[in-house]
Amino acid sequence: MSLLDIVLFLPLAGFIVLLLVPKEASRMAALLISLAVFVASLGLLAPYWFQYPAGHTFSTSVPWINYPPIRYHVAVDGLSLWLVLLSTLLTPISVLISWKYIDHRVKEFFAFLILLEFGLIGVFVSVDLFLFYVFWEVSLVPMYFLIGIWGHERRIYAAVKFFLFTMAGSVLMLGAIIYLFNRTGTFDYSAIQGMIQTGALTFTPRAEMLLFLAFFAAFAIKVPVFPLHTWLPDAHVEAPTAGSVMLASVMLKMGTYGLLRFCVTLFPSAAHRCAPWIAGLAIVGIIYGALVALVQPNMKKLVAYSSVSHLGFVVLGIFSFTQQGLDGAVYQMLNHGISTGALFILVGYLYERRHSLEIAAYGGVATPAPNLSIIFLITTMASIGLPTLNNFIGEYLVLQGTASANFTWTIFASLGVILSACYMLWLYQRTFYGKPSESLSHHMPDLSGREWAAILPLLLLMLWMGTYTQTFLPSISAQNARILDQSKPRTAAVPTPAVNEVANAR
Repeated sequence: MSLLDIVLFLPLAGFIVLLLVPKEASRMAALLISLAVFVASLGLLAPYWFQYPAGHTFSTSVPWINYPPIRYHVAVDGLSLWLVLLSTLLTPISVLISWKYIDHRVKEFFAFLILLEFGLIGVFVSVDLFLFYVFWEVSLVPMYFLIGIWGHERRIYAAVKFFLFTMAGSVLMLGAIIYLFNRTGTFDYSAIQGMIQTGALTFTPRAEMLLFLAFFAAFAIKVPVFPLHTWLPDAHVEAPTAGSVMLASVMLKMGTYGLLRFCVTLFPSAAHRCAPWIAGLAIVGIIYGALVALVQPNMKKLVAYSSVSHLGFVVLGIFSFTQQGLDGAVYQMLNHGISTGALFILVGYLYERRHSLEIAAYGGVATPAPNLSIIFLITTMASIGLPTLNNFIGEYLVLQGTASANFTWTIFASLGVILSACYMLWLYQRTFYGKPSESLSHHMPDLSGREWAAILPLLLLMLWMGTYTQTFLPSISAQNARILDQSKPRTAAVPTPAVNEVANAR
């Protein structure tokens, strides 16, 4: 058993423990379990501290099901490592921000939150395609309940919409996974990738395009790529604060991770053929998300539409097929997880005090709560890409890489940077400036020690990631160079006899 196995299964064990402990002890138990998982996950950094391996580390591959031959095959590399750490960091923070916010079915809430962590880690470390699909679906279930039970007034509608959208894409991906198994006799991603690289497995242009679109549909819904984004604002608005944080910061990255890990490496020719219209959708998402955020009266909806805009940069970077574009895309995944997660936490702090998400219900908050206003301002500046803060690096690399591929794309995408400053600064002005009303002054205490403990790590990361990028980028670049090599278009051909023999033997 490797350290990765411990990191993966600790949350599952914690889920079982939380179902057994008394309700009064569930908060502390959830915090201790999530902190233990985070501390254990820091050990995964060891191979990447002084060197930057491009392949898998902490690999475990053992049989799970004899037929079809499904293996428990997990590992991390320079791409999945940081997403695992993002998941394990945000889980204890989500526990802290829910400490007083959740007051009914407390034990069940924290149990589902820990189970969600198990599913998310599993998605990022799975090397077997069937195992990846299992974890993809496992992560869907606890989020459905977190929204449906602990959400706001329209929580059932939002939860069902979220579930149906995700399941619709998942079914297409499952069909493509089964097709790949019938062609190769294995679900192992590394083995299938090796066959493609050596030419032992080839697809006709039509088959490759259909397989690419099946995977793309599942991942595009999860990102979400315009126009498949309509479930996201509803899910965010109705979800509890911890649900919004985990959804925006980690779950949306499942889609961009899938695009980079599977779509562009397993079906490179189709990916290159589709790149122009996917880049077009990404740019539309960048501008559309920003414009809709600009007119939102609801704070959570504003931040939700900002996610549509920011993740458009990630998709654009991936399909630029340049080293800088891919590096910026991965870095922006992490940046968005930190800054947007912090925004949802701060919006949650405001909601706990005022019990309203309407921007019109605020104004002059800086007077009774100066510390909260300063933290919100720093997070706002990070979100709009102020230099020395994290989002600037990711957006710059994406735009630089995209300019190498198609300068016209860069011109239109740059509008999103300008618009993000407009809607975020206007939100800050309306919420924190002006004269506070009498009722607001009496219901707006400043940050407590617990709230400081939850937000401070994210603030430090915003500054660290914006100034000392070499902590993260070398390992990311090494893995992206490998992905870039795998994503070079290859000549399509009729399936080779060797692969047909394997399929017939099955």
